[in-house]
Amino acid sequence: MKPTDPGASISPKERITRQIAELGDWRGTLLAQLRDLVHAAVPEITEEWKWDTAVFTHKGMVCAAGVFKDHVKLNFFKGAALADPKGLFNAGLDAKASRGIDFKEGEAFDETALADLIRAASNHNSVGAKK
Repeated sequence: MKPTDPGASISPKERITRQIAELGDWRGTLLAQLRDLVHAAVPEITEEWKWDTAVFTHKGMVCAAGVFKDHVKLNFFKGAALADPKGLFNAGLDAKASRGIDFKEGEAFDETALADLIRAASNHNSVGAKK
């Protein structure tokens, strides 16, 4: 946000909470669920607001949760460097560095496998990997 924006003084946490509330549909519910899962997987993770999107960081950017008309995307900034044994990545598979997971309304997903992937992304930053 630009410094002159009325929302400029709102913390990232408050902005994400506001986005969830304003959505008022399955996307807000899913975004809240993903947010909770990210924090459970990496308790020391930090929330930021970049590109009008929730971004989670720990020793670097870990993932971003973007909301679209027909899906919610969890984008892993260094996803190409991560093992994905459960095959969760389903978007951006040709990108050089990032990988994403598109969640559609009503689709079930493996929360344990997703938490493992979030931890792996955070650990990738922690070990100082350059990929």
